[in-house]
Amino acid sequence: MSDESGSPRNKFRFHFVVEIVLIAALALYMVLAKGQVVGDDLVFTVAGAGLMALVTYWTLSTLRGGLEIMALRARSLKH
Repeated sequence: MSDESGSPRNKFRFHFVVEIVLIAALALYMVLAKGQVVGDDLVFTVAGAGLMALVTYWTLSTLRGGLEIMALRARSLKH
């Protein structure tokens, strides 16, 4: 596998780093939201819901990249 800028390995590394940052942001949100009632501050609640949706989407995208790398390795082992 090459380490070109568009290679699946580099994309996966980028996705993984962003994943860690997003999870840290979600953890910070949860700490800030500890004393809040859901729906008490609508903007805060919507921001949290949006952050959770983004983390979920990004996690699935990262997993897809990992599966893509495994598929490429499996294909190269066959040949």
